[in-house]
Amino acid sequence: MVRDEKIREVEELKKLIEKYPVIGVIDMFKLPSKQLQEIKKKISGKTMIKMSKKSMIKLAIKNAKKENISKLEELIPQQPALVFTTLEPFKFYKMISQLKSPSPAKEGDIAISDILVSAGPTSLLPGPVISELSKAGIPAGVEEGKVAVKKDVVVAKKGEKIKKELASVLRKLGIEPMEVSLNVVAIYENGSVYDKDVLNLVNVYPEKIGEAFNRALNLSVNISYPTKENIKFLLVKAFNSAKALRNLVK
Repeated sequence: MVRDEKIREVEELKKLIEKYPVIGVIDMFKLPSKQLQEIKKKISGKTMIKMSKKSMIKLAIKNAKKENISKLEELIPQQPALVFTTLEPFKFYKMISQLKSPSPAKEGDIAISDILVSAGPTSLLPGPVISELSKAGIPAGVEEGKVAVKKDVVVAKKGEKIKKELASVLRKLGIEPMEVSLNVVAIYENGSVYDKDVLNLVNVYPEKIGEAFNRALNLSVNISYPTKENIKFLLVKAFNSAKALRNLVK
């Protein structure tokens, strides 16, 4: 990229930074192009993703006139992109974290769920691939001139590491058992920067609230402190205690 092009790109990034109220930093490392395009389509109209070199993004941030925007500089990864939106940061992060795109398995990936290869014909032609399928634990034969899987088989259970041979045959079978999403590193809004740990509270907070409620409910029942939420449990507890006492008296 020649000097004039670099200047124009930095200036464009700078204008976008100054225009949008919410700016996210994304790590593009190991994000396949196909999956990126699928995610881009899903968020089209709500956000804009702009990829550039780390040096130019940092320069644009340095030159942008925005309160505390420099806080983003130290968070820029080696393969970065910026995402621009008008959505509130936590609402935006929740939307992004739920957008997952199917992806082929690679050697060393951890299965996110049981991986099932279903019985039936494939588009593969007979040859060495039958031996490859067999080595991966997939029984196969030839039917009507094409390779066919003889029976349903779970080739990897949830949590297991995927071996090189299995990753290869899954790709040949067109099975994409993994999921990828945008790796949001941080989001800026009105001078504040929220890192990934803080942003992820939008996903875990509802679960933690439910857990806290259940613990509080159990405590209130155990100490017999009446509330609107626990009164039916206290009545059952009182009934059972009275019944047990009556049996002792007898």
